[in-house]
Amino acid sequence: MTDLQYKVIIGLEIHVQLCTKSKMFCGCAVEFGQAPNSRVCPVCLGMPGVLPVMNKQAVEYAILVGMALNCQIASFTKWDRKSYYYPDLPKNYQISQYDLPLSSNGYIEILPDSGQTKKIRITRAHLEEDAGKNLHTAGDFSQVDLNRTGTPLLEIVTEPDINSAAEVRALAVELQRMVRYLGVSEADMQKGHMRFEPNVNLVITKNGAEYKTPIVEIKNLNSFRALEKSVDYEISRQLDEFMETGKIMEPGTKSTRGWDDVNEATVLQREKEEAHDYRYFPDPDLVPVEITEQWLESIKTQLCELPLVKHMRYVRDYGLSNYDAGVLTAERSIAEFFEDAVAIGGEPKRVCNLLTQVGLKLANEAGCSLAELGLTSEKVAELAKMTDAGTISATAANTIMQEMTKTGEKPEVLAEKLNLIQKSDTGELEAIVDRVIEENPQAVDDIRNAGKKSGKARGFLLGQVMQKTKGRANPKIVSEILARKLG
Repeated sequence: MTDLQYKVIIGLEIHVQLCTKSKMFCGCAVEFGQAPNSRVCPVCLGMPGVLPVMNKQAVEYAILVGMALNCQIASFTKWDRKSYYYPDLPKNYQISQYDLPLSSNGYIEILPDSGQTKKIRITRAHLEEDAGKNLHTAGDFSQVDLNRTGTPLLEIVTEPDINSAAEVRALAVELQRMVRYLGVSEADMQKGHMRFEPNVNLVITKNGAEYKTPIVEIKNLNSFRALEKSVDYEISRQLDEFMETGKIMEPGTKSTRGWDDVNEATVLQREKEEAHDYRYFPDPDLVPVEITEQWLESIKTQLCELPLVKHMRYVRDYGLSNYDAGVLTAERSIAEFFEDAVAIGGEPKRVCNLLTQVGLKLANEAGCSLAELGLTSEKVAELAKMTDAGTISATAANTIMQEMTKTGEKPEVLAEKLNLIQKSDTGELEAIVDRVIEENPQAVDDIRNAGKKSGKARGFLLGQVMQKTKGRANPKIVSEILARKLG
């Protein structure tokens, strides 16, 4: 019997378009969805004799991400030309960074399904210009849209510290949250703002000997689903290939594959080029970049509390679940809304429930933010306080929350208008409890006998009181009265 075990080894390359107003080396506007080839100029089209000019905002955004990734920021860096021939690259080279990247030797923490944080090392984060886009929807020929050419692009490269498709997805989600929090990218994958390229291979132990399968780079994935599914597929494919052919890693065996979303399979594209194939050399038209301490300090002021740190704080300080903390920290605006409501006096768990169960659901359905929905942190905090005080029930709070989005009225006004204020008058409730006790002698006996039916009987009597008060009795006070009368 063959003794075979394997370990998954994954490194990830992430391309993030930075949301500057203009391109990396020219003044063309960065705008998605415009007419093809309408946002171009002689510089980004690579016309003879033109000269690039560096976008300072893009450099600062890239440095900010490097800081958030705990990287070492270079005090001296330069631009290089990466040469290759492809229709979407009008200059036949890409201005990038090779041996002196802007940021290096960092790390990011992720929260996989295990619930324990894991540290993924960052090799480098360098700045470059994006290529154009080849279109294959016009029949038996291709077209090229160069609007995207020259857009500032941050390439983040990890060490091969990732060991499953689920961890790859967790890393991608965390990076998307991070760049959105920092305000450096919209990170909308449907618009191509963020693209992933995992490098996957296996370390297989068979009968005591160790083998490594050839590394495969899966190109241009633009959704979390495609990223996770393609990595899972590639793990299975490499394992099957090794079992069938025994193929192992050798010089020149690295390849790139594409993802066929319809058949859910990776497809061979080409053998992978090595660095020397790109003929890197310093760009003669651009001066090196020297980054001073004063410049770094001014950029550092733009750092905020990052999403995973905020997530862990919510779990630790507010007692929220990992799921709820993840929902609230998914977008910076949601987290800030939540924190504002808590600061005003709303109990954290109550505010969380109102937002996750009602507010965010309505906002998602309407395709807008909480603020655009008509909610304010002040009103949500007041609604939470009314619920905790027993003025209204949790069910009524959800109803009022929905009405607030329609009318904009204050929660206390809506509670009165909708007749949702709970009855807390002890004398009035005692009379109703007495009547319910009198009408249900069997349930009373079950409670007093303290048998298996006792808990069910208490719930039944409480339900009868709620029914008679049309749901407006304060269940806490009713329970206290029942306990006092029945023991």
